[in-house]
Amino acid sequence: MSNFARTDRVAQQIQRELAELVRLEINDPRVRLVTITGVEVANDYSHAKVFFTRLDGKHEEAQQGLERAGGFLRSQLARSLKLRIMPQLHFVYDASVERGSHLSQLIDQAVASDKQHSDES
Repeated sequence: MSNFARTDRVAQQIQRELAELVRLEINDPRVRLVTITGVEVANDYSHAKVFFTRLDGKHEEAQQGLERAGGFLRSQLARSLKLRIMPQLHFVYDASVERGSHLSQLIDQAVASDKQHSDES
């Protein structure tokens, strides 16, 4: 059980460090509007899935930019985190923010339609 707690703590630390690195160190315009939404680290620390979203929806080019900067990001993480094994970073687009926004729009439309129908009666 404590092993899972440690991987969770490592994942949270990687997320914080990556968010700072992306914001301050990466000059690639494809990565400019990227937000790191989560990190999952394998139990053996060999791999980490880095979930991201981009505000303008251009996630394919953001993923290309992140993958291009992956080696740099991993080396910077190795400097700041004291881990015996630094995980390979795998960038995955997180569509949950986009789905949440879409659901919110649908709810707003339903409420407006319901209000319009109640005003008509």
